Amino acid sequence: MSFDKSQQKIALVLFIVALVSGSLLAWVDKLTQAPIAQAQREFLHRSIKQVLPEHANDPLKDMFLFPMAEHEDMQIFPAKNKQGDVIAYAWEVVAPDGYAGSIRILMGVRVSGEVVAIRVTSHQETPGLGDGIVRNMAWLYEFIDKSLSNSKWHVKKDGGDFDQFTGATISPRAVVKAVHQGLLFYKANQAVLLEKAYSASMQAEHVEGGQS
Repeated sequence: MSFDKSQQKIALVLFIVALVSGSLLAWVDKLTQAPIAQAQREFLHRSIKQVLPEHANDPLKDMFLFPMAEHEDMQIFPAKNKQGDVIAYAWEVVAPDGYAGSIRILMGVRVSGEVVAIRVTSHQETPGLGDGIVRNMAWLYEFIDKSLSNSKWHVKKDGGDFDQFTGATISPRAVVKAVHQGLLFYKANQAVLLEKAYSASMQAEHVEGGQS
């Protein structure tokens, strides 16, 4: 099969356009990576401050990883007082059973086991209905000071303590279930988390001491 000169020119032009377009996309992607990463870090920092009690450290700096058997390692953000004692932790849980997909929830928990606060960091729920898990602050405040021992971890429609939204029960039900699972995780790993928090802190101090 042979091409005449006009076809060859068209093919050459298309090749050049594709090459230039690909180069531009790669350049734009590289150019925006840093600002996007910075914006994500700032959003995470704001969210962590919202779910943790007043603290004296930088939870992002003191973050440590907790190995999970079937998932990627979990990032744990410890909050410490001025004496260096751990007073709470923040971490993200995922509700896989939202109405429109997975819901990611950042939750803060005191060392005594009560929820400090929660914030939904990512979701695909229906605007005006399921997205109340983000917009409805009164509902989010229902989680404050809740623990495994003082609450029934279901929506009221299922006999629990948490409200649901009119016409949208699936979204709050998924969040309540995920936060409950997060508290069960904390109960099962409380001692290990505390050990890892102090171990990570000592390692960080050792590194800083070696660099000074």
